[in-house]
Amino acid sequence: MVELTGSKALLEALKAEDVKHIFGIPGGAAIPIYDALYDEHEIHHILTRHEQGAAHAADGYARALGKPGVCMTTSGPGATNLTTGILNAYMDSSPVVAISGQVPTTTLGTDAFQEADMLSVMLPVTKHNFIIHKIEELPSVVRLAFKTAITGRPGPVHIDLPKNVQVNKADLKIPATIKYEKKIKLDPSTEDVRKAVHMLADAEQPVIYAGGGIVWSEASAELVELAELLEAPVTTSLLGKGTIPENHPLALGMLGMHGRMVANLAVTGCDVLLGVGVRFSDRATGDVRHFAQRAKIIHIDIDPVEIGKSVRVDLPIIGDAKRSLAAIIQGLRAHVKRGRTSRWLQRIKKLHEELAPRMDYDEVPIKPQRAIKDIMGVLGDDAIVVTEVGQCQMWAGHFCQIKKPRHFISSGGLGTMGFGFPAAMGVKVACPNCEVVNIAGDGSFLMNSQELATVVENKIDVVSCIFNNGYLGMVKQWQDMFFQKRRSAVNLGKSPDFVKLAEAYGAWGDRVTRPSEIAPKLKEALRCGKPAVLDIVIDPDEHVLPMVPAGGRLDAPILT
Repeated sequence: MVELTGSKALLEALKAEDVKHIFGIPGGAAIPIYDALYDEHEIHHILTRHEQGAAHAADGYARALGKPGVCMTTSGPGATNLTTGILNAYMDSSPVVAISGQVPTTTLGTDAFQEADMLSVMLPVTKHNFIIHKIEELPSVVRLAFKTAITGRPGPVHIDLPKNVQVNKADLKIPATIKYEKKIKLDPSTEDVRKAVHMLADAEQPVIYAGGGIVWSEASAELVELAELLEAPVTTSLLGKGTIPENHPLALGMLGMHGRMVANLAVTGCDVLLGVGVRFSDRATGDVRHFAQRAKIIHIDIDPVEIGKSVRVDLPIIGDAKRSLAAIIQGLRAHVKRGRTSRWLQRIKKLHEELAPRMDYDEVPIKPQRAIKDIMGVLGDDAIVVTEVGQCQMWAGHFCQIKKPRHFISSGGLGTMGFGFPAAMGVKVACPNCEVVNIAGDGSFLMNSQELATVVENKIDVVSCIFNNGYLGMVKQWQDMFFQKRRSAVNLGKSPDFVKLAEAYGAWGDRVTRPSEIAPKLKEALRCGKPAVLDIVIDPDEHVLPMVPAGGRLDAPILT
């Protein structure tokens, strides 16, 4: 037992969780914590320029490393500014621990200066949230927060820390471990595995649908092994990209509204669909009445709430993805006869060839397909692609060929514009030796462009490739396609000169107007030794195609 202030105890508890970085902004209700940080050498605090940026940076950090990212703010507006980023992490099952200062317990509920009821605000957007009333509670609460964030289905946790608790002193000890009371079912039932083995062994046209749960369970090796054992093609969700190398012969690419046609047709035609660690979101399924109509659906998920929530499920399996796939593989080895799906695979191969997207456009203005092709041609296999939200995101999801898990990071469930740049910042801090490129739209980049100051100040060398079409592109696309081209409030008009904006912050900047310039200028951006912005002027009238209309059928997309 050592006498500690609450603020010092917080930092000791964070160090016990091996926290190396915190993203945040100080304020009146958090000053004691920041005063303790002044003497702290093991934890590096990165001062962001907006609290939303801090939350997204912690989220990107978590997704890249597979461990909780940490963000911290003051009370009131500082804390409420976190909520968009925390909800984003919640929707995508990302383990973020958010810490906010709070007014003293003696003034709680009096509408004190910069008071906000963060317990209530954070309740619907976190796995759990705490307010610490007594200093003695602090060490165990911090440990429990980290345990909660990463156990079972990952997600964000919030800790509200009143100012008087931060300055109070007590004899404290950081617990070595903490018990997590909620029981998590990790191992699938033997009977469910047996049923899955027989369904998959008997399938003539199987397809595997892999999601972000594969990433968090670190089950990519098992996914590939099962696919090869079954000779089953694999499609992924947006967050599942990279769980199977996308140059693998069995990889179909992304499913859904802006997914690959081969993936959509394979799911429509399959007789058994194995979904693993996926939510079966509306953007992936389209009209659920026509989704995989011929198929028996097996759904593996660690969260029982997800099973049957969106689509009918013939065999639910509750358990960890890695353990469940390993058990199914073991059972299948005695049942599967290789070659039984050769006709199915021949059909898939033919569809692959017939529906291969064109990317080698030479037109000016630049086609985004060509931009993605040249960006991927420059980046190595260890590069990490992060995206903003909108057309840029869907072009990246559709055309980027990702070969490793945790190497494609995007805002899935919430679709948060402004996510990409601060998330890329967090990714680069987590993985300093990897090239990190943010594929951005001009509208989305502008939402958190002030973080250019953060990356320059902290020498976080990320490259943002801005697909600049002068519009809020995805909204414009919907208006063009479904609202008689009535383009309302989508023209960005006088956006800044992104090259000058980058240079004003001390970053590197350049503009690309011709396809031949993309690769050489990206190479220059990557080796310039500072954060970089590459302003790529693209065709403002280009749509993300094919597109399945909202509520439409996967096999009936808009093609032109």
